[in-house]
Amino acid sequence: MLPAAPVQAHVMNTYGRVPIELSHGQGCRVWDVHGKVYLDALGGIAVNTLGHAHPKLVPALQAQIGRLMHISNYYYHAAAEELAQLLVQRSGLSNVFFCSSGLEANEAALKLARKFGHDKGIARPEIVVYEKAFHGRSIATLSATGNPKVQAGFEPLLEGFIRVPLNDIEAIRRATVGNPNVVAVFLEAIQGEGGVNPASADYLQQVRALCDTHDWLLMIDEVQCGMGRTGKWFAHQWAGILPDVMPLAKGLGSGVPIGAVVAGPKAAQLFQPGNHGSTFGGNPLALRAGIETIRIMEEDGLLEHAAQVGLQLQTLLSTQLLRVPGVREVRGKGLMIGIELDRPCAALVNRCAEAGLLISVTADRVIRLVPPLILTAAEADEIVALLVPQIKAFLAETPAAAA
Repeated sequence: MLPAAPVQAHVMNTYGRVPIELSHGQGCRVWDVHGKVYLDALGGIAVNTLGHAHPKLVPALQAQIGRLMHISNYYYHAAAEELAQLLVQRSGLSNVFFCSSGLEANEAALKLARKFGHDKGIARPEIVVYEKAFHGRSIATLSATGNPKVQAGFEPLLEGFIRVPLNDIEAIRRATVGNPNVVAVFLEAIQGEGGVNPASADYLQQVRALCDTHDWLLMIDEVQCGMGRTGKWFAHQWAGILPDVMPLAKGLGSGVPIGAVVAGPKAAQLFQPGNHGSTFGGNPLALRAGIETIRIMEEDGLLEHAAQVGLQLQTLLSTQLLRVPGVREVRGKGLMIGIELDRPCAALVNRCAEAGLLISVTADRVIRLVPPLILTAAEADEIVALLVPQIKAFLAETPAAAA
């Protein structure tokens, strides 16, 4: 049994937390205050790229804290250009805006799209967005999100969004035909919160071509699926395309909050002084975390590693689960894997924690695995050994009709 939930009388009740109070971590494992150890297959929701207390990252951050943590954007800092150049080189784009989170990055992307439209003389710009998408919880990003449950209670939402299903190019054509106000298409290369739903390579190529034909911005949200998680720096690179705008966050700082918008020539110069900003965006500590994360990923070959260990993990899960009644699909890319069941399965989060495994459930029925990219082959085997029995037991005990 898990312990009773710690009392936090003064913290707003905004999260359905697992009743575990964590103390420290090392690699892909964390310990609670009672000394119980857990294998971390959630990675801070795709944030802890290098796991916990990485021996190369920690000293670099300690040294930076002793020099500068924050200086505001009134002043230059060389690390901003250094990290921007690293991102530009790996993305094939041209310029970077730094912020503090994925929500901020997506908000900036939406503002870029509107500015792009206004600069073309479009008074009421409209953006194509997606069913099951998740882009954040501000009013603008919530309006772009495709989940009525998280939108409920916060209406009226912003106008200017045209919603279509994923992987259906004809749906975009039908939804936008004869509409001169469309300025952008905004999608996740792999929908994370929506259930680990990948956009196919063919579809991404078709959307890129459609945006080129109509002079729209292609904006690809890589907040959760980027930074090497799929085996390439950014998940859309499997399709061999370039976006015009690419929001990043989560894994960019390996746990230090940092977001970024990487833009190509069509969007890179839209923002001018006074158009946008972020108080904590690009502060020296966050920049150092991003620089060191990229350096360590390359030194340790983590892109190739994520692809290999992710394939191992997905293959093992498919082999052991796809014939189990109640399991619909195992899908994903690299170390971003979803296991869809035929019934709501939020109860598995606590059940797995009791067994010593940290996971999440998203879109009600999808078990999400986004472990640190340093996950070893042996730890991938351990995830399967811990998770599969819990799924089978849950399905046996919870009939679909009663779930």
